Amino acid sequence: MSDFEKMSNIIFNSISDGVFAVNQRRIITSFNRSAERITGFKASNAIGKHCFDIFRTEICHKSCPLKDTLEDHEPIEDAHVTIITCDGCELLISVTTTVLRDDDGDIIGAVEFFRDISEIEMVRKRCDQAKVLSDIISVNTRMQKMIELLPNIAESECNVLIEGPSGSGKEVIAQAIHNLSPRKYGPYIRINCAALPVTLLESELFGYSKGAFTDAKRDKPGQFCLANRGTLLLDEIGTMDVSIQVKLLRVLSSGEFQPLGSTKTLRTDARILTSTNTDLQAAIKKGRFREDLYFRINVVNIQIPPLKERPEDIPLLVEHFMKLFKEKFHKPSERISPAAIAALRKCSFPGNVRELENAIEHAFVMCNNAEIQVEHLPPRIMEECANTKGFVRDKKNEKDVIKESLVRNMGNRTRAADELGMHRATLYRKIKIYGIDIHS
Repeated sequence: MSDFEKMSNIIFNSISDGVFAVNQRRIITSFNRSAERITGFKASNAIGKHCFDIFRTEICHKSCPLKDTLEDHEPIEDAHVTIITCDGCELLISVTTTVLRDDDGDIIGAVEFFRDISEIEMVRKRCDQAKVLSDIISVNTRMQKMIELLPNIAESECNVLIEGPSGSGKEVIAQAIHNLSPRKYGPYIRINCAALPVTLLESELFGYSKGAFTDAKRDKPGQFCLANRGTLLLDEIGTMDVSIQVKLLRVLSSGEFQPLGSTKTLRTDARILTSTNTDLQAAIKKGRFREDLYFRINVVNIQIPPLKERPEDIPLLVEHFMKLFKEKFHKPSERISPAAIAALRKCSFPGNVRELENAIEHAFVMCNNAEIQVEHLPPRIMEECANTKGFVRDKKNEKDVIKESLVRNMGNRTRAADELGMHRATLYRKIKIYGIDIHS
């Protein structure tokens, strides 16, 4: 071996990226040390074998970058591929390929550079998850436990039933599941089953063929078709007519459906999420909802508590809505008074988060000052506040509300007491009773 060949070999094995070369039949002719480290295969075992016998990717026999480069003579850069390592583990790598030519310019094979990007992808995935989950505003213990489970639920691809009262944020949770799932780049479609009559809902879901009814001038795809490889949320599914439930059960069982007026069976790869504000168990007993459909959609159940059960979330939600409406109205209102926060905490909010949002929007309309006061809130809230004793409706929430206020006010007990609508001495006493560590 000449000095040049020795130096070339040293350089080849010193490159941090995995590098291997193949001939025109995709048989490996060289395999560097980084390739050994990343894949777990020794060069002695890899050289002389087809590359697809070593890397065993899901695209080896379909759209392999190395194969495409050999056929098209065009380089490929930064293609993401999942390989199977020697010990059977999946590993995400970034691949760059280019052809190899001899001194006469004839193509004699190709070379591939690859690097392990699994850790980078994991960090990126965690950042994406954190961003998606940051849209769900809550410090409530029940909500936090649910939020922690959302990435696993999203990845599972199973059917999910989201239950909660109107305005509690069911669609926010459904959107988060889609955004955290492998389908996040596919369509996300929501259809309100309560907003459409039976015949219109059926055609909206399954589509129809030309001539299916008088106004059917052309074929129209349904939402199951449009949501293919994406997510379809069936909101307020408890109102769905039993006749449509039968057809929905077939879609959930086999992925098959027939457009109205058609004998042709179509398939969909849409993930189905459902939500309801009604008691489906009671609907089953009354014969208004199929039990077999209930068990099909209820693989994972998410229950969102009403806002009155999580008053500690009110200040955070108010802060969020304040930012939104400040941009929308371009008014001087920048903050909300402690007395107004105290008033909001006393409300039952039958309309939940949506009602709170409307209350803050109402306050922005009424207020022309820098600070929103109690008198700027809707009359119903002011009236309920005047008729409610204490600073929360339910005593079981006292500890969480006090702790949230202290944390948000960075331990300032004077500000927290003003916001809670109580005397400072009362706050000190309750801190001692509940054993709250204001420094934690």
